Amino acid sequence: MTAIKDPNAKLSLWREGDSEKPVPIRPNKDIFRPEILDAIEKKMEEMSDELRELSLDIHSHPELKFQETHAHDVMTAFMSKHGFEVEKHCLLDTAWRATFKHGSGGRIIGVNSEMDALPGVGHGMAGIAVACAMKAAMGQFNISGTIQLLGTPGEEGGGGKVKLLEKGAYKDMDICLMCHPAPGPKGSVSISSCLALQRIAVEYFGHTAHAALSPWEGINALDAAVLAYNNVSALRQQLKPTVRVHGIFEGKDWATNIIPDYAKYLCYVRAPTRKEQEAAMERVMPCFEAAALATGCEHKITIFGQTHDLRQNKTLGDEVAYVFESRYGRSDTEYGISSASTDFGNVTYGKYLANSVQKLPSLHPGFAIPTVQNGGNHTSAFTKAAATLEAHNATLDVSKALAHAGIRTLLDDHFFSEIKRTFEEDKVAREMIA
Repeated sequence: MTAIKDPNAKLSLWREGDSEKPVPIRPNKDIFRPEILDAIEKKMEEMSDELRELSLDIHSHPELKFQETHAHDVMTAFMSKHGFEVEKHCLLDTAWRATFKHGSGGRIIGVNSEMDALPGVGHGMAGIAVACAMKAAMGQFNISGTIQLLGTPGEEGGGGKVKLLEKGAYKDMDICLMCHPAPGPKGSVSISSCLALQRIAVEYFGHTAHAALSPWEGINALDAAVLAYNNVSALRQQLKPTVRVHGIFEGKDWATNIIPDYAKYLCYVRAPTRKEQEAAMERVMPCFEAAALATGCEHKITIFGQTHDLRQNKTLGDEVAYVFESRYGRSDTEYGISSASTDFGNVTYGKYLANSVQKLPSLHPGFAIPTVQNGGNHTSAFTKAAATLEAHNATLDVSKALAHAGIRTLLDDHFFSEIKRTFEEDKVAREMIA
């Protein structure tokens, strides 16, 4: 089932103060088992106030990566209250897993719920809504299967899902679902990818000296870091326009009249696919080494925190877009987190099991919430926008579509076969991109 492409893809962003309900662009379309979607919607409506209370509680207690103790406790208490078997501190200190099984056998639907904040920004419940709505539908329609909801810490720079992936948290899942808000057209869901990302720390070690009295005695580590930065800037003309390289300096015990003996250049290299990102890395790495050679500094390169692009499963994406266009708004492939990065990208590439990687078809749509001008993700204005009633309702709408896709995966064998087929097609296509 393929969503019809919206002919008006370039639209103005949903702005603060526009509270009018979004209108679906393809109303009254045929939907797989519409009575199930009706039941999901009813459950979301029943839980709306309770979910909003939970969301605002988490929102008002922002916690940085791997320090999400409040979020861990209130989320696990919520899932226990709603009939899930909960494993606290699952594989990581602030990670958790909530499981619900119904009937005999059936597939396992994975769902993710992120928890951590950025310094000074705040954080965000959609996964819980998806899991609870699926549970209600499974009971009402006697659908066999299992839901595994993972509370995933440390997305903002910590690679929490990568750590959980390596520890086997995803090994039993047949598919995995999650979502994330972003600026976009009013009432929209975005089935876009994101950028693959590699984090690099380059440390330069020199020798201090008085910067005026005897500068010739020094070896300037800051000069090395600045040269590395400028080398990267000079390289940009030869990089594809879709590649992003950006970074900052850090130092210690710096003073204006002392030549620095230590400087660190923190650098991110991003590209549309994992393969393109790795090709860009080969061009960027000599920039760091050349800076050390030119200044006489010693240097140490630490490569860490690689996250991949989102391999959005086409079958799951088309289904969510179709349902969304039929009931809640519109869909696109341009907005969402297309120019950002997420550790969920690694999940979409596959799950680790006994030192091998097995396929895990996944979907991570973005969805629009009303924002102010220049108030996109990772700003204090976006944090404020995420607490609005409009943002809450938008979260529920995308959660309904995701829950319905999860239920269809449990019920429809042909649909699940298509999920696996399109996963393999995408794998081949991405390996062909140079």
